[in-house]
Amino acid sequence: MSPKINSKFIFVTGGVCSSLGKGISSASIGSLLKSGGLSVFTMKLDPYLNVDPGTMSPFQHGEVFVTDDGAETDLDLGHYERFIDAPLSRLSTLTTGKIYTEVLERERRGDYLGKTIQIIPHITNAIKNKMYQASRETKADVVLVEIGGTVGDIEGLPYLEAIRQMRHELGKENTVFVHVTLLPYLKASKELKTKPTQSSVRELRSIGIQPDFILARADHKIEDELLKKISLFCDVPYENVVPAETLDSIYEVPLKFKEKSLAENIAKQFNILNFRDQVDDWMNLRDKTLKIENDVKIAIVGKYSGLIDAYYSVIESLKIAGIHAGVNVKIVWIDVHELEKESAKEIDKLKSCDGILVPGGFGERGAEAKIMAAKYARENDIPYLGICLGMQLMCVEFVRNIKGDNQYTSQEFDEIGEIDKSKYVIHFMPGQHVGKDKGGTLRLGGYDCNLTLGSLTHKLYGENLIRERHRHRYEFNNDFRPLLEANGYLVSGVYEEDDLVEIVENTNHKFMVGCQFHPEFLSRPHRPHPLFLGLINASK
Repeated sequence: MSPKINSKFIFVTGGVCSSLGKGISSASIGSLLKSGGLSVFTMKLDPYLNVDPGTMSPFQHGEVFVTDDGAETDLDLGHYERFIDAPLSRLSTLTTGKIYTEVLERERRGDYLGKTIQIIPHITNAIKNKMYQASRETKADVVLVEIGGTVGDIEGLPYLEAIRQMRHELGKENTVFVHVTLLPYLKASKELKTKPTQSSVRELRSIGIQPDFILARADHKIEDELLKKISLFCDVPYENVVPAETLDSIYEVPLKFKEKSLAENIAKQFNILNFRDQVDDWMNLRDKTLKIENDVKIAIVGKYSGLIDAYYSVIESLKIAGIHAGVNVKIVWIDVHELEKESAKEIDKLKSCDGILVPGGFGERGAEAKIMAAKYARENDIPYLGICLGMQLMCVEFVRNIKGDNQYTSQEFDEIGEIDKSKYVIHFMPGQHVGKDKGGTLRLGGYDCNLTLGSLTHKLYGENLIRERHRHRYEFNNDFRPLLEANGYLVSGVYEEDDLVEIVENTNHKFMVGCQFHPEFLSRPHRPHPLFLGLINASK
């Protein structure tokens, strides 16, 4: 019996290998559908057993993207929010760990009335129910679902079985299968090969799923004859085999999909008449990019230097701000371990930059290098943006180097509040949500922030009340606020309900701003975040 669901569903799967760009592809499709007047809600289904990526190493999983309601999620949700420009929620993220936890809790309560709990139907039903729940609560015209991993992964089979059943329940006019797959290039024969794609589709078909669309990923131009070959061998209409070639910018992807009428053909299968997607915003962004002539070098001083996925939203926020400021942002990665050793190479790299960004992070490793970067920025009037830990260490540096009667000794610091066991001379009060467990115990999600009238940040935002997203465990200790403000620092943003410091700025500096929240989560291609735009404009 078909459930009473009004949404259409798009399921995006990946084949051959990971990191093909399913997230960018899904986000681009969602953007085009939204531009045509449809409401779109996106979901990411991750087959791993972790409850969420919140406790996973950035080396394992990249950045953790936080939604406004405080869900710690996969970085692909950042793509969705940036491209589709619609807020997501806890409904947008699902992992095997969450599903098994909920099913086992229900079993312990006796909800299954003594039945044997199995992958089919109990796990698959739970997966389907999450997607149906998202449809009912969001009332979206289209629910776009990306399945993590690769077809053939053993842990992904319950998800593929669930979406196979949804096609059976809802029909082809309400479900679309999009398969993203690789065309590898062989240097010896100087050609792209379609066999891996054929094998991936065969794997998909063996479990009962016939893709409606194939996105062929390649680093080289895909000739028309290859698209026809894929169409024939994979039993997919020629017009539904879409080349997804590597581009100079991910923000060109919607334009390329538009050229192939991808969203229009999806709408046609959904029996949505007179659908026309609009790409004016994306064309304007491309035009701005083509006009850029000058570069700006921004140093990122983080302990995961060079690991792009760990700072994905930060990097994209810098690039977006650069486009709107009319400059090309060149990122210079500073190795914090070498900088702490006062490596001449790293110091020279830092000095070569026009601006400095110290991103969020956890733990003491690399903290002294970040403090060195803040000191260099302060003493040399170099634009600086400190995010989360980058704000806290900016304050540490400032207090350490205050001159005159207001300077505190280490003993006096220890007497303010609890004794700080670390080597730092400033203490940060624990966040509100600290518990025994590591997962989900930070201050997470959106909080309001009142800005100080006339401050730099107030001028950048152009409004008095803002809402930003958080992910941190420690708060700034207000006992030190008078000391900072007596020596040239301004607390220009506060969460008034608990009197928590959210933004500080150095009033004796061209641009030296620290924020406790993560502004990168709210940056959009067509609407750069004020703090990133402020940093780039100050660095020009």
